[in-house]
Amino acid sequence: MGGATILGILITFLMLFPVYWMVANSFETTAEMFRNPVSVVPTQLTFDPYITVWQSQFPHLITSLVVSIGAACLAIVIATPAAYALAHFRFRFTIVLMFFLLLAQMIPTVTLATPMFLIFNQFGLLNSTFGLILADSTYAVPFAVLILRTFFLSVPYELVQAAFVDGTGEWGAFFRVVLPLVVPGVITAGLFAFLFAWGDFIYGLTLTTNDTIQPISLSIYSYIGQFSDYWNNAMAVAVLASIPAAILLILFQRYITAGLTAGAVKG
Repeated sequence: MGGATILGILITFLMLFPVYWMVANSFETTAEMFRNPVSVVPTQLTFDPYITVWQSQFPHLITSLVVSIGAACLAIVIATPAAYALAHFRFRFTIVLMFFLLLAQMIPTVTLATPMFLIFNQFGLLNSTFGLILADSTYAVPFAVLILRTFFLSVPYELVQAAFVDGTGEWGAFFRVVLPLVVPGVITAGLFAFLFAWGDFIYGLTLTTNDTIQPISLSIYSYIGQFSDYWNNAMAVAVLASIPAAILLILFQRYITAGLTAGAVKG
């Protein structure tokens, strides 16, 4: 076993140990978690944290699923034709627009939270699923445009022109010829948009003023208080919140790999 392999194993262990610690703590009692010395391996497994959080956090889990799927779908619907236009149409402001899309990725979410709260309050979008979808899309859409434009650049426009000869219009060529060729890119952009919305905390905290509409990422924070900390319950919620994202990454990993390699052909 070479030195590079050993170094890789150590780095992998360091990266995965927090995940293991999260799962291990979710099966421990409060007394065992605060025992001195700390036990790396749980000695008394209990499912009480999962039973407790499942009854109270299932609605918030559904809220996060609806918001994340909605944000991913909205990002794909808006970003796909926009990226296609920026890739194959000649615009004077293309470079400027791409610069502002890149700039949008550099703006911290916390700086947008207060103005977005004021705007959403005026339109009655606070404490609403649609409001959270719109908020999460403000970051997902520019990112998806940047990703998908690279994929569309890898598709020769001559294929679209050949479709014109067969009597197909611009939209027909887009849906029938170009879009099937960039499916890995669409899946990649949609998956990242889903993960952005799934892990959002700032917008969930700012745009919800009650527990009616609350994402699962915000529910984890509810178990950490000033006078009492239910870390085992918080870890159980974190494990439940990690399962959908992990399943999506496992199911679509081949599309992500194909998408990243295909999108790297042209910039």
